[in-house]
Amino acid sequence: MPYPVAHVLFFLFCVGAVAIYALAGPFFRRELSFKDARKLLLLVFVGSLSTLLPDIMAVYNIFVNGNLDHCSIGSIMTHSLLFGFSAVLFGTFAGYAAYRESSKAASMAIFAGSAFLTHLLLDDIAEGGCAYLYPLYNGRISLFSIMDTGFAEAGGLLNYLAVSIVSVFCVFIVIMMALFALNKFGFEFGYGAEK
Repeated sequence: MPYPVAHVLFFLFCVGAVAIYALAGPFFRRELSFKDARKLLLLVFVGSLSTLLPDIMAVYNIFVNGNLDHCSIGSIMTHSLLFGFSAVLFGTFAGYAAYRESSKAASMAIFAGSAFLTHLLLDDIAEGGCAYLYPLYNGRISLFSIMDTGFAEAGGLLNYLAVSIVSVFCVFIVIMMALFALNKFGFEFGYGAEK
């Protein structure tokens, strides 16, 4: 299990690179205000808390049981897409409390969901799988298990390519979710044809 700081940094650097790029121009033109800083801090807070949410039981267990068990609350697996709805609900609540607009609350929910998913992906890479599909399937599934093997071990070239595409596509989807949500909060990117 990567340490909590690794989860936060992974999320901030994957998604934060986009935010830094979007903020660089206005920062150097001195167009950023205190309101913009509050908006950015809210995004960092929601994203950081959401990316740590799957490990919430580690805090309880370290004080009560003296261990770092963290993968379940009772019988509910915290490293699953089902538990990811708690991050989505948190993002919705935080977005609505801050903006009082349902569209921004929905964007904050997507942002929180993408943060939660970065945690699952990082644990998948480090530990070789997560219980993504709990309660439908309780076993661990790894999106990245075949990527570091050869063609023969993966069952041939086509199987290796299919698994690799799925693995990279999952990371792509998580980053695109965050970009979609950030667009609603002013992090816009555009293409201007060269003249």
